[in-house]
Amino acid sequence: MRTAIQLSAESGPWSEIVDYVTEAERLGVDVCWVAEAWGGDAATPIAALSQRTERMLLGSGVFQVGARSAAMVAMTALTLQHLSDGRFLLGLGASGPQVVEGLHGVPFDRPLTRMRETIEVVRLAEAGERLAIDGEEVRLPRPGGEGKALRLAIRTEYPIPVYIASLSHRMLALTGEVADGWLGTSFVPEGAAPTFEALAAGAARAGRTLDDLDLCQGAEVAFAEDEVELTAMVAARKPGLAFSLGGMGSATTNFYNDAYARQGWAEVATESQRLWLDGQREAAAGVIPDEMVLATTLLGTEPMVAERLRVWRDADITTVRLYPAGRDLDARLDTLGRALDLVRLLDSGPAAPPVMP
Repeated sequence: MRTAIQLSAESGPWSEIVDYVTEAERLGVDVCWVAEAWGGDAATPIAALSQRTERMLLGSGVFQVGARSAAMVAMTALTLQHLSDGRFLLGLGASGPQVVEGLHGVPFDRPLTRMRETIEVVRLAEAGERLAIDGEEVRLPRPGGEGKALRLAIRTEYPIPVYIASLSHRMLALTGEVADGWLGTSFVPEGAAPTFEALAAGAARAGRTLDDLDLCQGAEVAFAEDEVELTAMVAARKPGLAFSLGGMGSATTNFYNDAYARQGWAEVATESQRLWLDGQREAAAGVIPDEMVLATTLLGTEPMVAERLRVWRDADITTVRLYPAGRDLDARLDTLGRALDLVRLLDSGPAAPPVMP
């Protein structure tokens, strides 16, 4: 498996972010994804980190398609690919109505169509073609005006790999059909069959298979020395999971809640969301069982984390995105180094019998 890390512009002081990323590159991490939600943007740190790293790939994790025009997505992608000498990965996501409508003032209408048409514009720009598209959400040039289809002046000799962060069935199918990779989250490998079926169905529409996609999945990694420490560690993660189930979306649109429900945790997801929306935040975390936290993270003793990594590998995850825990930079780097050692050990050992996802 390839390895990746993820950060955001607000992860800490810039000097510490640079130290973290450059040390991660020295340790052998393959990719650094930079998040963009409702904090700092992703493009600016990627541009800066491209000048401080040499080998590591740098990806937007993710640009929200409603926050930029399709042409601006293409312009930014080509610029970052040029600045990084071909090390940029374009990660796109639809986000949700709370962010797209609340922060950007753009209707969260037909996100699947907007995603497809945005990628079409990126491909036109990448090929040096005029940006002309008569789409349902993206129409270039604007009809009835004085504009004409333009060709971007910037060029890059490197292709732009496109990743889609998807959770819903239809967006997963689109990922399989048009993307080079999948940026997953809220992942429970034992319950992921519907997810992989949707990805595979989309890939089949384009005459491809899942082998044509980089399946990149992420989770927090932390090591416990004994059962007492692990119990405390799991309890500390429940409020964050409750936020995903209840707060990462509205009462009617929460893709994270839907994803967990689809993977075998429907009753917990429903009850935790109900309590969260009712303002009972502690109770929302309290209904989450330890098993659910352990199923969707990489927490535990070294043997436990190694076993979870094996399960991920056998579920055909090709890139593991690590969120190392630690109270400071040195502690996070120590956690990262231990996790990387386990991935290397897994890759060097004999393959386990296939496990159906």
